Amino acid sequence: MEKKAVCTLALAFFAITACAPVSEKPEKLEEQVLVFPPPPEPARYYFERTIRSSTDIEIEDRSASWRRILTGETATAIGFSKPYDVVVCQGRIYVSDTVRRSVLMFNVPAGEFAQIGDKDPGTLRKPLGIAADSNCNLYVADGTANSVLIYDQDGQFIRAIGGGDWFDRLSHVETDPDGQRIYCVDTGGVDSKRHQIRVFDVQSGKHLFDFGSRGEGPGQLNLPRDIAMGPDQRLYVVDGGNFRIQVFERDGRYVKQIGAIGVRPGQFSRPKGVDTDADGNIYVSDAAFGNFQIFNADGQLLLFVGSRSESPAPAKYLLPAGLAVDEDGRVYMTDQFFRKVDVFRPAILGPDQGFLGAGTSNR
Repeated sequence: MEKKAVCTLALAFFAITACAPVSEKPEKLEEQVLVFPPPPEPARYYFERTIRSSTDIEIEDRSASWRRILTGETATAIGFSKPYDVVVCQGRIYVSDTVRRSVLMFNVPAGEFAQIGDKDPGTLRKPLGIAADSNCNLYVADGTANSVLIYDQDGQFIRAIGGGDWFDRLSHVETDPDGQRIYCVDTGGVDSKRHQIRVFDVQSGKHLFDFGSRGEGPGQLNLPRDIAMGPDQRLYVVDGGNFRIQVFERDGRYVKQIGAIGVRPGQFSRPKGVDTDADGNIYVSDAAFGNFQIFNADGQLLLFVGSRSESPAPAKYLLPAGLAVDEDGRVYMTDQFFRKVDVFRPAILGPDQGFLGAGTSNR
């Protein structure tokens, strides 16, 4: 009898609880947003996303998606092997990969992915620094071919400039917005005197002039690594062996230097990449610090973003290399060791704004 009563009570309890309103699930905790600088300072940049492979960008059509579901196939991803440099034009993210021997193009607005330079004509052997003009034509410094190879925005080969004995160690390239001139960085070496910038006419391939010579004085270079043209048409050169950024007019006349060797913010230990934004601010990646620093046009430090780490995570770097700033102010940072590109969005730009924002909202 006692056992029967217990069972009756249990059934009654079950009936009551079964009919009772189900409590709502606890609200999902919001993902932590990485902001730079951290609070309580006003936000200036947000970490937005990491790109590692084609699946981070490609939009799969419905038929392919259903086929994968029915057959159990997995999506094919083409990822980075050793990303070196990055440039962005109208939502197209171009990343050179020295191991894949090609440039990987992530067309965010269209949700498309492609490889450039992986076949003739225009096969790449060791793509290093890259640049783009206002028409999104792509310029690739090939360290083995000693040439700059030029492609249109869809990756169709146009022409090559240089070759032969023009360079001792070609490492980077920059172009003016109209694609009239290219500025090629010859990093040189221990036994080389060619620590300089060589300038060519894009249409004719004619060599125009050089500037820079090996040394540590104003206008001299020691192992130059990267170059960027600012909105003021001035050229910003990573003078790696002298631990500084040197600024030149587009005709090669020396203007000034930014930074010096040291371990404090605003100084450099192993500067690698450089770019500028529309306001003339200067961005410099440093492989020793594992970050990029932002300076105003006068060379005053505004902010640094990221830190060195042996574990992969957003805004963590072990071997950072090239960086780029797009038309909307987003910053892109490569890491060769973690095989990624991190994207940072300026706080004044909404997540659905700009070329990347429009592409993401259409997915």
